[in-house]
Parts: sequence; C-alpha cells; structure tokens
Amino acid sequence: MSPTAPSTAAESPQRARSRSESRRRAWGLTGLLVTLYVLSSADKAVFGLITVPLREELHLSATQIGMTGSIFFLAYSLGGFLAGPLNRMLTLKWAIALIAILWSVVLLPLIVWATFVALLISRTLLGMAEGPASALQHTAAYSWHAPAKRGLPGAMITSGTTIAKIVVVPALAFVMHAYGWRATVLVLAAASALWVAPWLLTWRPGPYLGVGKPGADQGTAEPAVPWRRIVLSRTFLGGLLAVIPAYMLISVVLQWLPSYFEKGLGYSQLQSGWMFAFPSFVGFAALIGGSFLSDRAVARGRSVRAVRVVAPAIGIIIAGGLLLALPAIPSRMLTVTAISLAYGLTIAVFPLFTATMSEICPPRQLAGTLGAFLAMQSIGGVVGPLATGIILDAAATPVAGYQLAFQLIGAASAVLALLAVVIADPAKDRSRNRQAVSVG
Repeated sequence: MSPTAPSTAAESPQRARSRSESRRRAWGLTGLLVTLYVLSSADKAVFGLITVPLREELHLSATQIGMTGSIFFLAYSLGGFLAGPLNRMLTLKWAIALIAILWSVVLLPLIVWATFVALLISRTLLGMAEGPASALQHTAAYSWHAPAKRGLPGAMITSGTTIAKIVVVPALAFVMHAYGWRATVLVLAAASALWVAPWLLTWRPGPYLGVGKPGADQGTAEPAVPWRRIVLSRTFLGGLLAVIPAYMLISVVLQWLPSYFEKGLGYSQLQSGWMFAFPSFVGFAALIGGSFLSDRAVARGRSVRAVRVVAPAIGIIIAGGLLLALPAIPSRMLTVTAISLAYGLTIAVFPLFTATMSEICPPRQLAGTLGAFLAMQSIGGVVGPLATGIILDAAATPVAGYQLAFQLIGAASAVLALLAVVIADPAKDRSRNRQAVSVG
C-alpha cells in the first residue's frame, strides 16, 4: 500500500465536508439576498395596494397615479447604471447594505407629509435607491454559483417579486385594512432597515467572481471587452426586445392589478389584496421550475440560445395571446386565471435572460453589464404605468380601459419576443468578444 494512501483517504471526507459547507453557505447567502429582493418587491407592490386610498385622500386622477409609477421606474432605470460604479467603489457587502438603508429612509417622508409632491419625491428617491440593487444582488449570488448553474439562483432572487405578492402584500392588506395605508409603508421601512444587521454579519464573497474588494477581482488579469461591444451585441439587444415589454406587464400588474380587481372586476378591497397573490403562485412555479430545468439542460450540453432565449420567448408569445383574448373571456375568475398565467409565463423569462448576459462578458464586467441590462429593461416600467393611467382616464368604463391596456402589452410582447428569437445568439457573441480581446 502506498504510504500516502491513508492521507488521501483521510482528505476525501474533509473535501466532501468542505463542498457541503460551501453549498450550504452559497444557498444561505442566496436566501438572504432573496429576502432583500422580497422587501424591494414589496416596496413596489405596496404602491399598487394603496393606490385606491391614496387616490381618494389626495384626490388624484389615474393619469397622476400612472405618472408616479412611471417616474419611479424612470429613476429605477437611471439608478441601475450606478451598479457598476458602486461595485468598483465599495465592496458588495457595503454597497448592498447602503442601498437597503437608503430605501427604508426615503419611504418615511410620505407618512408625515402626504401630498402629491411628497409622493413624487418619495417614489423618485426610492427608484434611484433600488435601481442598482438587482444587478448587485445577482452579482453577489453569482459569486457563489458556477455559470452553468446560475438560472436557479437568479430565479430565486427574481421570485422575491412573487413571494412578496403571495406572503407580504396579503399581510399588508390586513395591516392597511386595520390601521390605514401609512402603517403599511412604516412596516416596510422598518423591515428593510432590520435586514441590514444579518447581512453585515454573514456576507462573504464566493469563489466564482472576485467581488471581495473594490477594484480587485479574480478577473482582473482578463482583458476587458469594450462596453460598446457588449451593449450593442445581438444577445444584449435581443434580450432587451424580449424583456422590455415583459417588464411593462410586470410594472402594470404591480401598480394597477389590485385596482383592476376592485374597480374593473368588482371585488372588495380586501379580496383584491388577497387575489393580488394569485398571479404570483403561477409565477413562482414558472420561475423555479423553468430555471431548474434550464440549468439542467445547459449542464447536459444543450445550447444556451435554445434554453435561455428561444424557450422563454415562446412563453412570452403565449402570454401575449392570453392578454389579447381578455375581452372574449366570459367570467371574472377566468379573467383572473388568464392574467395569472400570462404573468407567470412572463416573469419566468427574467432570470433566464439575466443568466444569458453573464455568458457574453468577462466576470469583472458582470455587475456593470447586468446594471445596464436591468436598467434598460426598466424602460417598460417607465412606459407601462403612465400609459395605463392615460388609457383608464380616456376609457368609457374601467374594465374596458384595463382590457385595452393589457391587450396592447400582449401584442407588443408577442411581436418583440419573436424578434428576440431571431436576433439573440449568446454563443456567437461570446466568440466575437473573445476574438476582439485577443486581436486587441
């Protein structure tokens, strides 16, 4: 027997334990990031929940409410471009902690100074604070997961939106019913501030991206791809074609769906708050199931384009068809079902396209690439709420206005998703970027 055999045998269980601990830490920290995304999504969703009492107290039109939502997403989009600079100036640990503290603070003025101006200022500052968060959260999670396995952790983070509507928003509906809309805002502000403590105590950077120190990572030795080449690549532009109208639907659902249930379909305020969770049950299943299957398919050698571009684009096209059919649906519950299915198919595309972006850029440019992609996809959120408000004010009846808004989104989603299938090609873009670096 080799004299080194006992040592090798003794090391094997140790390596196995190390891998097991690493996986537990990876998913534990991913879970903490998911919790923050839940709070961030609740900040967005609660505005839809309090829309009716806000309109009544402040005497606002649907267009003014829509404008407020669009301004939030405009600020959110602009703030997304700060992800790259923040990642260079601060560690992820402190950048994400700072963002969480900021958005808990900017929620407070609306509680003590409830005016339309205060509402605009609060939503603008909240959008700027939340804008960089998603890219930084995905970058932090990806640091603990290999590229071929990033669909599922990305889906877990994105599922924060659905978890917020399944768990948090119905609970806040009870808080609002018992204590008023100001109490819901105060609860969210407190929860965001409290989240910072466990984050600062437990966060460590993972082995797959160098994100431990500002300006230093394991990809530093790798030449950078020019930013212009990344953002003008077929995959980046094709991905935007798919996700911008999808984001438009998500933003309209976040802001207007409870009002649609109440004013358009005739449900009570409390019922509308609870039913706001229905699309999220479908969305959660689609997010986790679709991303799990996509990771398995990529790991088994299927092309990233087929799994993370073509498949989700088909889901968007089906969702568009469901939205176009809303006026022909004969009952309230079938209408809720159709919207829930469309929402689920749509929200499932976000982690897949986000993971695809990590295929076309070097590791050290991931935060900046994701920041730009997520910021630009928010254009849908800038257009959707305001356009819906204008349509509602001009419509003969609330239900006709809501149906027309959803139909327009469905048509745009289906057409642009088809174009995305034609344009996007991650393998070719990755190859071209590598060639450009080697030539340079």
